[in-house]
Amino acid sequence: MQFWGNWQRDGNGILMKIIVASRRGHPISLSGGELVMTPLPTPYHQMVSMKLELKMAGFVLEKGLGIVLHAPVDVYLEETETYQPDIIFISNERLAIIEEKCIKGAPDLVVEILSPSTGYYDLRSKYKVYEKKGVREYWIVDPQHKSVQVFCRQEGKFVLDQEAEQQGTVKSRVIAGFEVQVESIF
Repeated sequence: MQFWGNWQRDGNGILMKIIVASRRGHPISLSGGELVMTPLPTPYHQMVSMKLELKMAGFVLEKGLGIVLHAPVDVYLEETETYQPDIIFISNERLAIIEEKCIKGAPDLVVEILSPSTGYYDLRSKYKVYEKKGVREYWIVDPQHKSVQVFCRQEGKFVLDQEAEQQGTVKSRVIAGFEVQVESIF
């Protein structure tokens, strides 16, 4: 069973929810101070995630640019906001945000893979928090529509930089030289 240090001090009510959710293996986030338990990802979700992560991690490791991690890893953004993004990239210059039990601060790049049960949450709630807390690039991957949207932070706001559906290439602005052919991850 896993305990999240940042959440234990909030009292028995939250701790009990964490224990129950942890036993079932469900991903848990803290959003607006409320625990959010999401369904387990589907096998297709995991296949898409694995393909993208392998491409990204291979590129980042080969070039020595930083580290790529995948869920479940807690990303602590503030007292009331802790998420477990599908994939994150942290540049070498910011590796100090990696602590023993969590990532404390905004990763440089976050990838969220949509599912029917979490789509709105990823597109609205998380989007706003990632934007506010300084994530530099946010990828929204939609397996149902086989699309990828890349948002880049400009003057404190996310701006849609690129979008590809079914086919085409998207490029990272944060991981210099990294690009993905959309059809290769679906």
